[in-house]
Amino acid sequence: MRGVVLERGAVGVRADLPPPGTPAGATAGPRPDGPPEVRVRVLRAGVCATDLALARGYMGFAGVPGHEFVGEALEGPLRGRRVVGEINAGCGRCDDCRAGDPRHCPDRTVLGILGRPGAFAEQLSLPAANLHAVPDGLPTDRAVFVEPLAAAFEIAEQVPLPAGARTLVAGDGRLGLLCSQVLALRGLDVTLRGRHPERAERLPAGIHFEAADGDADGDRSFDLAVEATGDPEALGAVLGRVRPRGTVVLKTTTERLSPVDLARVVVDELTLVGSRCGPFRPALRALERGEVVVDPLIAARFPLEGAAEAFETAARPGILKVLLDLERS
Repeated sequence: MRGVVLERGAVGVRADLPPPGTPAGATAGPRPDGPPEVRVRVLRAGVCATDLALARGYMGFAGVPGHEFVGEALEGPLRGRRVVGEINAGCGRCDDCRAGDPRHCPDRTVLGILGRPGAFAEQLSLPAANLHAVPDGLPTDRAVFVEPLAAAFEIAEQVPLPAGARTLVAGDGRLGLLCSQVLALRGLDVTLRGRHPERAERLPAGIHFEAADGDADGDRSFDLAVEATGDPEALGAVLGRVRPRGTVVLKTTTERLSPVDLARVVVDELTLVGSRCGPFRPALRALERGEVVVDPLIAARFPLEGAAEAFETAARPGILKVLLDLERS
C-alpha cells in the first residue's frame, strides 16, 4: 500500500506499507479487542496545521499523518458509500467510552496523530461508529472540510451563544475562517481579526474584518473571543479584548508554550474553554446546504506522490487548504 510517511522531519512516500486489517498492519491502530473496524479507501485528504506541526517534530510523531479525509467504505453498513470519519477511536470499555465520549478515552488512538496510521495513504481503518455517510449532493472536495468544520461547531456545544453576542475570532487562517462562519450562522455579531482582508471578502455578508496590525487598544467589549491563530504569543492579546466575565475559547494547539500572564483571567473573572474535535452531523448539514463557504479556501491539490511539495506549499504564508487527491494518484 502507498502512503505518506513522516520520519525525522522528512516527508516521504512509501509503496510497502501494510494495509489496515492485515497481520502486518495490526501493529498500530485497531485493537483486536476494540470496537469493530471498517477499512476505507481514501479519495481525498486535506493538509492542516497539525500535519505541518507533526512534520516539524511535534509530539515526536513518526508514521502516516492525515486526519481530514473523504473515502469509500470497503465494508460494513456503509459499504460502497463515501464517508468521513471522526478521528478519535476509544477502547470501548472505559467510563468515557461507555458514556459515548471516546474523544476523551485515556487509551484512545487518534487518526494520523496518535497511535493510528492516518489518511495520507490509500487505505485507513476506523471504528464503524466513527464513520458518517457523505450526502450524494455534497462534492468530495467540500466534504474534506467536515472534520475541521465540526471543530468549529464544537464551540456551540460548549458555551452559550446568545443571538447578537459580540464575538471576536482571532486568526484568519483555515480554522478561523470556519469558526467565524459557524458563529455568524448562529446569529452572533462576528469580527474576524487577521492579516488578510481579501479573505474576509470571500465570506458571507455580515462578518466584520479587523486588521491584526491595527490599533485595538482599549476595546474590551467582546462577550466571546475565539483564539484560532496558532500563535502561542497571541493569547495574551486575546484575553485583553473580552469584557469582564467574558469567555475565551482556545481552538489551536502549538508545539511552543504560551507565555501568558493569567492575572487578567483572575481579576476579570474570565472563563477559558479548551475546544478540540466536534460533531460531524451539523458540519455535514451546513456543507450540504451551502451555509458555509469552503471552495475559496482550496489553494492547491497534489497527487499522493507529490506529498513533499504539498507540505511545502501548505507551509507557505498565505496558503489555506492543500488537498491530496488519491483518486488521481
